[in-house]
Amino acid sequence: MKVRATLAATLLVIGATLALAIAAGQADAGESPVPDPAGSTPRPGSAAAVQLEANRDPAVVAAGEQLYLTGCVSCHGVGGKGTPGYPSLVGVGAASADFFLRTGRMPLAAPAPQAPAKPPAYTDEQIIQLVAYVASLGDGPPVPDIRPERGDLTEGAQLYLANCAACHNSTGIGGALSHGNQAPPLLNVAPTQIGEAPRVGPGQMPVFGPDTLSDEQLDSIVRYVLYLQDPEHPGGLRIGSAGPVPEGLVAWLVGLGGLVLIARWITRERREHRRAHG
Repeated sequence: MKVRATLAATLLVIGATLALAIAAGQADAGESPVPDPAGSTPRPGSAAAVQLEANRDPAVVAAGEQLYLTGCVSCHGVGGKGTPGYPSLVGVGAASADFFLRTGRMPLAAPAPQAPAKPPAYTDEQIIQLVAYVASLGDGPPVPDIRPERGDLTEGAQLYLANCAACHNSTGIGGALSHGNQAPPLLNVAPTQIGEAPRVGPGQMPVFGPDTLSDEQLDSIVRYVLYLQDPEHPGGLRIGSAGPVPEGLVAWLVGLGGLVLIARWITRERREHRRAHG
């Protein structure tokens, strides 16, 4: 009797546990999914949200068109369709226009193989208007909602070293490319423009779309680049942040040079004695 009672109690406990598990699973299935923090809706007040709202305002788009006809049409053509030697802007998206305008690469002062970075030629309001007009010419990447605080610094370092360091250097100081071009330094670039560059692929840079780098991974890269802009220096001076080559050069010059000077100082009296006694 005791064995039967124990077995019955055990079966009762197992049955109750299974019932609770099934009920919990049904409850979870009925709940709405938690929104993805990296969703397509930008944060209110962010640069991405401000630009998205401007893109939907016909008055802003019209103002941008007037600016375009004044400063851009001679190269990029009517309706952004391009001219010989200059690219079309149809379908490049808001991110591309925002990147080139805010980094001062557009408009060009003179034809050049690579547009140099310089202070913006337009005010913030004018840039928003121009970007809205370019965005109206065709679908393309929007201004990304960059959130460095959401990124992971370690993951960002790994992604940067795997995808960016070959051109921009492991310390973000830039580097030489083929055909006389160069990968620009990243040490004075704003977070949004750091995130825009992989999405639009300016110059010789490849495009890293969401299927290659997710929004979270892009945030991690941006966070790491911001770290490179103001890194910790436990080992002393930065020496240009160019890596081990200048550090080794300084070690050789200072270390070896110091040893030579010490050796000459030690043997100075002996040399003077020999000269005095012929």
